[in-house]
Amino acid sequence: MEKKKLGAAGPLLNALGLGCMSLSGLYGPTEDEASIKVIQAALEHGIEIFNTGDFYGMGHNEMLLGRALKGRREKAFIAVKFGAVRSPDGGWLGFDARPQATKNALAYSLTRLGVDHVDLYQPARVDPAVPIEETVGAIAEMVKAGFVRHIGLSEVSAATLKKAHAVHPIAAVEIEYSLFDRGIENDLLPVAEELGVAIVSYGVLSRGLIQSKGQVAIKQNDYRAHLPRFTAENLAKNQELVGKLQDLAAEKNATATQLAFAWVLSRGSNIFALTGAKSSEQLSEIIDGESVKLSAADLSLLDQWFTHGVAAGDRYNEAQMAMLNG
Repeated sequence: MEKKKLGAAGPLLNALGLGCMSLSGLYGPTEDEASIKVIQAALEHGIEIFNTGDFYGMGHNEMLLGRALKGRREKAFIAVKFGAVRSPDGGWLGFDARPQATKNALAYSLTRLGVDHVDLYQPARVDPAVPIEETVGAIAEMVKAGFVRHIGLSEVSAATLKKAHAVHPIAAVEIEYSLFDRGIENDLLPVAEELGVAIVSYGVLSRGLIQSKGQVAIKQNDYRAHLPRFTAENLAKNQELVGKLQDLAAEKNATATQLAFAWVLSRGSNIFALTGAKSSEQLSEIIDGESVKLSAADLSLLDQWFTHGVAAGDRYNEAQMAMLNG
């Protein structure tokens, strides 16, 4: 796999990482043993970045990752997001990134993962009640204490990145970036390049909107049923674009999902991408796509089809959208 540097002073890592959220039920039912096999298969294929959150399954995802990586810790770069507050019934109650809450969350994450440090620690969103300098300052203390190796951010604006970076070097910003979501190109991406900050792209397939063939199917307990892009009218419009991508992929003896990842990874030397594969078959497809190369003509065509704002519907509901670009 292609290696890239995660931040100006960060490690050299494979550009493709595994986002583990889907292994804890948000995209329908999952089985722990099958999920563990996916994580271990990713390791065997050379994937190093494993991205989790302490609120994925209310801690379930961290415990699952800890089980899968037992005896293999040295092969993994563990990235943990924190701050989302949840209720026993799975509801979302808000966000808490106060310094004391930040340290408390880290203590529990280390225990659930069964490790003595995490490699990248980052607030999942910006807490509107807490200056980002205070949150980053608290994580910086944990870096000094040896519990964290690098500091990251998620879903932030260019202005917030500059403020945080002035307190402590930021290694990476995790944010949605895909053919359907190109907003970071106007502001955040240039600033990240200037500061030597990596971009870790999630949602490369726009939550499964981009399929290798056919159309997306929403299963029972799938939270996408409540997302604007997956409502009947919007989904039909978005699928027309996906159909074009599928046709181009067929011409290149590739799949639409492989083209989507190839496009994201081609956008810069500081761009990483997370796959949310739930099965070994899905994982193999994405990894096999590392050999897919996009020509200048391909890139020009994709730029014409997937312009900024082309997606029908927002990626989240109104309340969730208000928490982005903090």
